[in-house]
Amino acid sequence: MNSPKKALLGMTLYELKEACRALGMPAFTGGQIAKWMYTHHVKQIDEMTNISKNNRAKLAEAYTIGCNEAIDAQHSKDGTIKYLFPTHDGKFVETVYIPENDRATLCVSCQVGCKMNCLFCQTGKQGFEGSLTTTDILNQVYSLPEVDKLTNIVFMGQGEPMDNLDNILRTTEILTADYGWAWSPKRITVSSVGVKNKLKRFLEESNCHVAISLHSPIAEQRAALMPAQKGMSISEIVSLLRNYDFSHQRRLSFEYIVFGGINDSTTHAREIVKLLNGLDCRVNLIRFHQIPGVPLHGADEKRMEELRDYLTSHDVFTTIRASRGQDIFAACGLLSTSKKIGEIRHEQ
Repeated sequence: MNSPKKALLGMTLYELKEACRALGMPAFTGGQIAKWMYTHHVKQIDEMTNISKNNRAKLAEAYTIGCNEAIDAQHSKDGTIKYLFPTHDGKFVETVYIPENDRATLCVSCQVGCKMNCLFCQTGKQGFEGSLTTTDILNQVYSLPEVDKLTNIVFMGQGEPMDNLDNILRTTEILTADYGWAWSPKRITVSSVGVKNKLKRFLEESNCHVAISLHSPIAEQRAALMPAQKGMSISEIVSLLRNYDFSHQRRLSFEYIVFGGINDSTTHAREIVKLLNGLDCRVNLIRFHQIPGVPLHGADEKRMEELRDYLTSHDVFTTIRASRGQDIFAACGLLSTSKKIGEIRHEQ
C-alpha cells in the first residue's frame, strides 16, 4: 500500500531544498518550487514549467501541492464571504473574507474547535477537535478565490493561536519571508487569550501585530467569562507586554466584547484605564452577537459610544469595530464547524 503523499504547501525554503536533495535534484529547485507556490499559487506540480519534466515526475511521485478549494461559500449582504475549507484529516474550518473599501481582510482559523471554552464564543461550544497543520492554515489563504486582493490577515477565526504556536510561527514565517508571500508583518495580526510561556515565545519570535482578548479588566469576572484567565491572568499578560516596544511598527490591541449590564460600567472603564496605563496600545470595542444558551446580550449603541469616549478621553485610544457578516454567522464569536463534512455535502 502506497504511503500518502506529503504536501509541499507549508514547507519552508530550507525544507523544500532538503526535499529536492533527497530526490536527487539540485537544491536550487527548492527555490523554484517556492516561487511557483508562494508567488504564483499553482495548483499542480506539472504547472512548474521551469523544472524539468523528469524532476516534476519525481516530485509528483512523493508530493502533492496540498491545496484544497473551499467546499462551501456563504455570501453576506454586506459583502463578507464565509468559506468552508477541508483539512488534511477530514475535518473542516470556517474562514471569513471581509472586503472594505481599499482593504480586504481574511480572518483565518488555526484549530477545529477550541479548548479555551469562552462563555460568549460559539467555537468554544464546539469543543476541541484538533489543531491545523501549517498546510491547513496556509491553504485558507492559498486557495482563497480572492487571494490576490488580500491586504491583511488576522488570526481571529476558530481556535487559540498560542495553543498551536509552532504552526502559527511557520505560517507567519512563510507569509513574511522573501521566498514566500513577502508580506510585511504589519499586515498580519495574531490574537490570543494569553497562554503562559507560549505568548512570550510568540512575542520573541514574531514581529506580527498582537491582539489580546480582554473582555473584562476585573480578574474574577474575566475568569467567569474566560477560563483561560486561571492559566494566565490579564495582569500577568499586561506585565509581560510591558517588556516590549509597541511604539513603532508593531501594534498592540485589546479586544473587548461589550455585554450589556455586565462589563460596560464606568467602573469597568476606570479599571481598563488603570490596567493599560502607560502601555502603547488601542482598545477595539466589539458588539456581542447572541449565541444559543448563553445568558448575555450586547450593550446598546449609546453605551458603546460612552465607553469609547471615556477611554479615549483618558488616553486609551479606542474604536468601535464594525460588525460584519452577522447574517451568515461570520461575525466575531459565531464561527463553528460542529457538523461533519458529510452532513454539509449532503445539504448541498
